[in-house]
Amino acid sequence: MARAAKSAGIEAPSHYLEVTGSTNTELLALAEQGAPAWTVLAAGHQVEGRGRLDRTWESKPGASLLVSVLLRPDLPPTDSSLVTLAAGACMAMSCSVACGVDVRCKWPNDLLVADRKLGGVLTEAKVERGRLAHVVVGVGMNLEQRAEDFPPELRGSATSVANEGGRPDGPALLFEFLLRLTRFGDPSRPGFRETVLDMYRRVCQTIGRTVRATTATGRHVEGRATGVGDWGQLVVETDRGPEEVTFGEITHLR
Repeated sequence: MARAAKSAGIEAPSHYLEVTGSTNTELLALAEQGAPAWTVLAAGHQVEGRGRLDRTWESKPGASLLVSVLLRPDLPPTDSSLVTLAAGACMAMSCSVACGVDVRCKWPNDLLVADRKLGGVLTEAKVERGRLAHVVVGVGMNLEQRAEDFPPELRGSATSVANEGGRPDGPALLFEFLLRLTRFGDPSRPGFRETVLDMYRRVCQTIGRTVRATTATGRHVEGRATGVGDWGQLVVETDRGPEEVTFGEITHLR
């Protein structure tokens, strides 16, 4: 793991734990202790893995890539969504290169093969004085699971690199991901917003689909997803005209 980070040009410390509650939780604690930007923490197994909307993320020991990266971007909180999109796009491209599996993004944070979930991104941030003090980007990718390794209720909707006939090479995938994240997902680089949005729009499977968005307030927005806006929001063309979804649960209808 440390070799992958160093090969990607990361000089900050790298940490590996055989078992942890959550890589994000561990790295958030290190961030509070002053860990530098681009600190990387990976684990072989999580027992308290988290997903978006307080869901749990379960992983078979040793079968997944579980990694979190610490960023300290000088950005307003509204731009934290761009960090999520950057991580998703970088991982989708990396999986295609390292593992030979064609991966696409489902807005805002899922990674899919066709319509089956291969992995996801969870971004957690701390805000101080109206700016992002730090952001931890966690990514979980299913590598070696077979169909029987998933709970029965997920076997039709979850998949893994091995299940898709790809190469479940965790170290190679980690290297490719960190390399792309430092080159294209670094908020300190000029043109960060434009680069991220261009990358994400290229690999976003939600664009062009009929979707139903359930917002945080429980409101439903249904229509055709026509694009991703300049702030990372999903633009949906409804019967009432275009609506922008900034946060919500997305279902691809057809």
